[in-house]
Amino acid sequence: MKTQVTKTPLADLVVVNIDYFKNARGFFIESWNKKDFAEAGLAQDFVQDSHSRSGYGVLRGLHYQDMRAPLGKLVRCTVGRILDVAVDLRVKSQTFGQWFSIELSSENQTQLYVPIGFAHGFATLSDVCEVQYKQTDFYRPDCEGGIAWNDPDLAIRWPYSDPILSKRDQYQPSLKQYLQNPAFR
Repeated sequence: MKTQVTKTPLADLVVVNIDYFKNARGFFIESWNKKDFAEAGLAQDFVQDSHSRSGYGVLRGLHYQDMRAPLGKLVRCTVGRILDVAVDLRVKSQTFGQWFSIELSSENQTQLYVPIGFAHGFATLSDVCEVQYKQTDFYRPDCEGGIAWNDPDLAIRWPYSDPILSKRDQYQPSLKQYLQNPAFR
């Protein structure tokens, strides 16, 4: 199966599409193949898979792990639809503070590779969604950080203005507050 990597306007953040087989019985996809990904320019080593399930109106993020345990994520939606968002938090990047969004769904089979130095989040667009992501490092709660989903300086166009949030996501710092002690210099 052919792996196609498409650059986004944000450096190092890429959209991944993989040719897959679909017929009346369903579909088959190799969602990650180390050799094919390396040939497409993504030679990542993944060490952990994570899986979440959310109902409509749930917004998760914007999250990252700092440089004590930095991780990249290969994100895909295996049930339903999400608006997936990544924000460049690398202070020296030409695209610092900019965001990119894309709809990921079980229908389009599109994936997003979110590299180290980005915050990541998503909003559920369907009654239920399941999101799976491969990680380049292990989850470490002592290394996690976040940015406010509704920061006016980011002005992310979310699909709703009053999402269902975790307690943690209700109180994340703004981008200006992040700059007082940035995780990615």
